[in-house]
Amino acid sequence: MEGMTDTGARAQIGALRARMGEAIIGQREVIERLLIGLLANGNLLVEGLPGLAKTRAIKALARNLECDFSRIQFTPDLLPSDVTGTEVYYQGEGGGEFRFEPGPIFANLVLADEINRA
Repeated sequence: MEGMTDTGARAQIGALRARMGEAIIGQREVIERLLIGLLANGNLLVEGLPGLAKTRAIKALARNLECDFSRIQFTPDLLPSDVTGTEVYYQGEGGGEFRFEPGPIFANLVLADEINRA
């Protein structure tokens, strides 16, 4: 939004709010807080009962922003490489090589789900 006027920024944020409102019905406060977290360049802790569209809201935000989205399902056996990625060996005709396969943390928006289980 560099070089954008205040009016232009408000219009784009309003349009984003409206598009998210179409995907997430009845969760206006969640949408507002997601947008505040986005604009403040911060992190959010979204809590709520199962089925309240928490994951859907974050997916809708990523889709509307045209960002990469990933989800990390926290479990007791989660390893650091499950989050950051790992080196994978690829066998080729002239020999093999290791290539880094990035983990889900390298997405623009990351949902850390069920962090209380880890």
